[in-house]
Amino acid sequence: MNIVERVKGILLSPKAEWVTIEAEQSTAADIYRGYLVYLAAIPAIAGFIGMSLVGMSGLGFFYRVPIGAGLVNMVVGFILMLAMIYVIALIVDALAPTFKGRKNMLSALKLVAYGSTAGMVAGIFQLLPALSILALLGALYSLYLIYMGLPMLMKCPQEKALPYTAVLVVVGIIVGVVVSAISAII
Repeated sequence: MNIVERVKGILLSPKAEWVTIEAEQSTAADIYRGYLVYLAAIPAIAGFIGMSLVGMSGLGFFYRVPIGAGLVNMVVGFILMLAMIYVIALIVDALAPTFKGRKNMLSALKLVAYGSTAGMVAGIFQLLPALSILALLGALYSLYLIYMGLPMLMKCPQEKALPYTAVLVVVGIIVGVVVSAISAII
């Protein structure tokens, strides 16, 4: 798998790319080593550069996160992103029977990992803190990608894909809040 082709495929022609992804023989380690570590690094590194080197201003104040704290935040954010994807995949797998889908942890991991592509790529907007709100657009597109992939990878009926996605949005928000709290503690 070529990472650039995969990103291009999932972002520009998701329906066809989900067919390819579903047919691939891969392991969780392959997905993490060959894809997720690179994509999860985008928002982590961009966030470090934006907050520690560029800085932000507002209401007459200018602030930069100290380099040491920025580096720690970058590493912790990177690790927590990788962990969050796995936790959400566990939840996707556990919820599959509720939405008449099939349990398959590898398919759930593929769904969350590749479905999160848009959000991770949009993390590049964190280079300029004033533009970081645009990363939200990537996250919203990731929700659409997951919606598209659910029937293919988790084998749920198409009419169950929207409620399944809605439940995953709530789960994602809860997991995100927990991860943010852990990150703040560290």
